[in-house]
Amino acid sequence: MWIVDSPNTRILAPSAIALGNFDGLHLGHQTVLQPIFQDDPAYPTVVSFTPHPREFFTGEKWQLLTPLGEKVEVLENLGVKQLVLLPFSAELASLTPLAFVEQILVEKLQAKSISVGQDFHFGYRRQGTAEDLLQIASQFNIKVEIVALKNCGTGRISSSLIRQALAAGNVEQAGQMLGRPYRLTGRVVVGKQLGRQLGFHTANLQVPPDKLLPRLGVYCGWVHLDGSRLPAVMNIGYRPTIEGKTISVEIHLLDWSGHVYDRILTMDLVQFLRPEQKFNSLDRLKNQIEIDCDRSRLILTS
Repeated sequence: MWIVDSPNTRILAPSAIALGNFDGLHLGHQTVLQPIFQDDPAYPTVVSFTPHPREFFTGEKWQLLTPLGEKVEVLENLGVKQLVLLPFSAELASLTPLAFVEQILVEKLQAKSISVGQDFHFGYRRQGTAEDLLQIASQFNIKVEIVALKNCGTGRISSSLIRQALAAGNVEQAGQMLGRPYRLTGRVVVGKQLGRQLGFHTANLQVPPDKLLPRLGVYCGWVHLDGSRLPAVMNIGYRPTIEGKTISVEIHLLDWSGHVYDRILTMDLVQFLRPEQKFNSLDRLKNQIEIDCDRSRLILTS
């Protein structure tokens, strides 16, 4: 996939654009993407913003459901040919809806068609609506598709609802809205090797700093490694039994042995098992890990 992340990068044109933040690329976002694959010969293009507008306006780091590397992977799998990352700046934020369409969508991106969600807003102080985009774009002979919001059993699918589900440890509900399991990807780095002392080899996963972690605690899921899918248990937390000070993400591969240091691992979260606990002794911690592993085997083989 062609990525445009600087003013000097050539843009593939003409383009059929899906416009939005698309954090999570959930089923609602994927519905917005569908029209861009139907406008041959225009390049199916996603236009998003960096940093996330919320981060720009608040000045605080914003944890993402899909950091850039993960977003690129999902978009490629969906068939998107180009990702344009617009630098979200005071200058961009000050553009009127008309100026945004004219300067960005027409002059810069040579848009042939645009797809947005029904709740899309753009331009200075989010003054422009999807209907405004339809009206303005028509002046430049650009077709606009306004896509209805998508619902699931819990109501309207949104990144906010997915965040709430993850904060509660409800990775099943988050996965239903995403259309795929919520996953953590990172490089395996050297940890304190406590798991080895307890008889459970663990991989200490260094996830991107802007990746949103779910509720602290223990999860079961599937690790993708060398084309295989391996059952695993993951702990996300401070490791209070040993007075840990920082959050760590540790994976124990069930019934598997091998070397994974310095390799990239991806784990799809299947179910939350329990909150993080502080144990009075390492023996009690070891006993609980054995229980977690047995329960995970049962869940993952059912």
